[in-house]
Amino acid sequence: MGVIERGQLVIYAAYILLGLSVFLLVQMLMSEQESRAAQENLEDLGSRKSSFPFVKLLRPFYTQYLVPMVRGKPFWEKERRHWRRQLIAGGVKEEFTPDEFIAFKLIFIIFLPIFLGFLQAAELIDISLYLILGSGVLGWFLPNLLLLGKVQERQKKIRRAMPFIVDLLALSTEAGLDFVGAMSKVVEKAKPSPLVEEFGQLLKEIKVGSSRQDALREMAARIAMTEVNSFVAILISADQMGASIGKILKQQADQIRNQRMLAAEKAGAAAAQKVILPIVLFVFPAVLILIIAPFALGMLYGSK
Repeated sequence: MGVIERGQLVIYAAYILLGLSVFLLVQMLMSEQESRAAQENLEDLGSRKSSFPFVKLLRPFYTQYLVPMVRGKPFWEKERRHWRRQLIAGGVKEEFTPDEFIAFKLIFIIFLPIFLGFLQAAELIDISLYLILGSGVLGWFLPNLLLLGKVQERQKKIRRAMPFIVDLLALSTEAGLDFVGAMSKVVEKAKPSPLVEEFGQLLKEIKVGSSRQDALREMAARIAMTEVNSFVAILISADQMGASIGKILKQQADQIRNQRMLAAEKAGAAAAQKVILPIVLFVFPAVLILIIAPFALGMLYGSK
């Protein structure tokens, strides 16, 4: 082998070693970056609160293994849009992204049969193997029920806060502020509540370019309450016709209070009906025994 050929081999070997060094350096940097990102992700997961059972226990598993299977996949786009709105309506948008909630549903398909199988193996319950395997279907829908409970709880808080907030809006508009300025003042000064959070979200949407009507409709769709739908419809109509919003807001506040009063009276009447059966079954027999027992004992022992 000539000197020139040996020199070429040395150059080729140098190129190969240089490329290998660059590859190893990049790999090491990427590995370090992934490790740092994973560590930051774990710290973020540990700091996030959890309103649902088992979330803290299962979160490292579904975020690490199932979320990458869901994220960015067109198959889940419809579900992603639906759960994004529901998570906001339930007040848990800080705890779950839509992809994380779908992954949370997926892991319950696996976790629930395993949990029931463990109870069966420990002889704490006695159910068939088919029910244990079929519980995975229930596992898919169980997070839906948990989220529905959060949505209903939040709706009750919104219904309770609505008359006071609408009164504040009416006072602010009558003081000379426009509707957006009045809403900003309410968000700034009012006591924190889910309705105030929704107004804050509405203002953010308006600031990023949404029209006031579209932002109001989106808020009504998120909350999904008859009172809010009526409130939004009247505001949009007033905005389109150029009517005075202050007077309309006062009328809305009075109407919401009347609706709450009627709902309370209806609940009271329903409670009175529900109390009748326990009274007949338990209270009335006890009172009857207290009245009749002395006479019966007197007649029994008096005749001897």
